[in-house]
Amino acid sequence: MSKVQASAETRDITLVEAVNMALHRAMADDDNVVVLGEDIATNGGVFRATVGLKEAFGFKRVMDTPLAENLIAGAAIGMATQGLRPVAEFQFMGFIYAGMEQVISHAARMRNRTRGRLHCPLVFRAPFGGGIHAPEHHSESTEALFAHIPGLRVVIPSSPQRAYGLLLAAIRNPDPVIFLEPKRIYRAVTQSVKDNGEALPLDTCFTLREGDDVTLITWGACVQETLQAADKLAEQGVSCEVIDVATVSPLDRETLLCSVAKTGRAVIIHEACRNGGVGAEVAASIAEGAFLDLQAPAVRVTGYDTIMPYYRNEQHYLPQVEDIIGAVEQVIAL
Repeated sequence: MSKVQASAETRDITLVEAVNMALHRAMADDDNVVVLGEDIATNGGVFRATVGLKEAFGFKRVMDTPLAENLIAGAAIGMATQGLRPVAEFQFMGFIYAGMEQVISHAARMRNRTRGRLHCPLVFRAPFGGGIHAPEHHSESTEALFAHIPGLRVVIPSSPQRAYGLLLAAIRNPDPVIFLEPKRIYRAVTQSVKDNGEALPLDTCFTLREGDDVTLITWGACVQETLQAADKLAEQGVSCEVIDVATVSPLDRETLLCSVAKTGRAVIIHEACRNGGVGAEVAASIAEGAFLDLQAPAVRVTGYDTIMPYYRNEQHYLPQVEDIIGAVEQVIAL
């Protein structure tokens, strides 16, 4: 047990502060948890998600690495197979591709390759998504790439409370987790979070709002626009059920199908491009498992099948509240 003791205080914090709180808690509770990445130790990370960790736990557990994503991924995998629980940060999701060989060919396959002799309890963290006026390679939403890989779990928090609980669960999980943090809402939302060390369940959707007329399915930063749309639709007499998928792989189909069976309609919202997106898998699952319950085809509200544009056109690319309302009106009319 670490000599650093985490407190159980409750604070109103942002999502990025919740990530920091979870890292402090995990490292205080388990000496095998280590953190590594570019500029994460001395500088506290580009978004300050790891600020204070080096001072609390020392340079042997909080390690600055070279600008080499392949090295970061490979080192984390080696640590994980030898009893540590590394949390490796890719500075932006757009930089993760240099480490894909390690992530896909080794982290995801370690348990299968060794027939259970070795496993890979590690977390790859990465800020992702648009909305902060960043350059081209800083705004990707390519969660579908990792959702397609057997052996990887893909988790996306949408609030400070879920960031804290889901990150703790990811760190304690015995297999690799891709933990994608929607940087558009890093500091846009605050919640009261108790630092009690309690994890939230992985592989489970969260029903944020009960409703009867249509199911709104989303994850990450788009949860904010979806809840705003649900509020406005309620003023028009449309009752929306809002579901935060949270773990996009493996997908909690049971919760989604039960909701659609109740409402008979589904709108799926994500900022990633439409083609091959996780929303397509959700729509296919609904078609296969709830076809007879549907009163209208499922509709997707997504980004475009283009590179994320520079900031002048960024808001045009991202799904807006009006887009979600329009999709709901479309399915309600059928």
